[in-house]
Amino acid sequence: MAKASRWSLDFLTLSVFRVPVGSKVILILAESSLELIPPEIQSHPLILRDARRRGKEPRSILLDKARHYKAMRGLPKSEKRGRPDIVHMSMLAFQYSVLNMKGMGRMFVHTINDVVIRLRSDARIPKNYWNFVGLMEQLLNAGAVPPWGEPLLIAERKSLRELLRELGGRWIVLHEEGNRVDPLELGRALANSVVVVGGFPHGDFEDKRILRDASSVFRISDMPLDAWQVVFRAVTLAEISLGLI
Repeated sequence: MAKASRWSLDFLTLSVFRVPVGSKVILILAESSLELIPPEIQSHPLILRDARRRGKEPRSILLDKARHYKAMRGLPKSEKRGRPDIVHMSMLAFQYSVLNMKGMGRMFVHTINDVVIRLRSDARIPKNYWNFVGLMEQLLNAGAVPPWGEPLLIAERKSLRELLRELGGRWIVLHEEGNRVDPLELGRALANSVVVVGGFPHGDFEDKRILRDASSVFRISDMPLDAWQVVFRAVTLAEISLGLI
C-alpha cells in the first residue's frame, strides 16, 4: 500500500459517493478481472522485467494477461483474471453515456478479489488504455484518486453481496442464459434497477446466489457478448425507456 493510503475511508468521504435520489440505473460490473500482481507470481522473471521497465514495484502494477500470460500459468482461476481492458471499455461505455451525464446513473466495479470501486458521475475515465492502467494502479495502491483532496474514485474492501445489500437488496442480472424479452420491455426493467453484469472474460459467477437470488435474469442477445457490449446496450435501452435519446 502507498504511505498516503485512503483505504480507511471516513464517513464524509463515503457520503460523496452515496447514490443520488435521481439515479435510475445503478450498474455493478461484478467479479471483474482487475487486480494488482498477486504474491504468487511477483518474483516471476517476466513480472520483474515488466516492473523494471516501468520503474515500479512488481506488487504495484496491474495483472494483464496480454503481458503476463506465461507468468499466469498455474494461477487459480487464471481464465478469469488479468483483463483490465474489460473494465476499461465498460467504464467508458457507462461514464460517457447520456444516462450518466444527466445524473441518472451510477457505476460500481466489484473485482475478483472483493474490492469495490466507486465512481463519481463526473469522473472522466481516460480513453487511452495505458493512462487507464496508470489510474487503476494508483487507485488500487492508494485507495483513492486523487490520493489527497476530494476523490473522484475510491476503492474499499467489500464483497458483492455486501454491496448489493447496501443498494437495497434487489437486482437484475444480464446473463447469456437469462430470459429473452422485447428490448423495450427490457429497457423499462433496467431503467429503475440495480443491474449486475459479469466483468470477466470466461466462466460464470463464483457466487451462484447472484443468479439464484436475482429478481430477474435477462439476456440481451442469443449470442454471447463481451461485457462492455452488454453494458453499452443496457445503457442504450434504459436511455430510450427514460426518453433521453
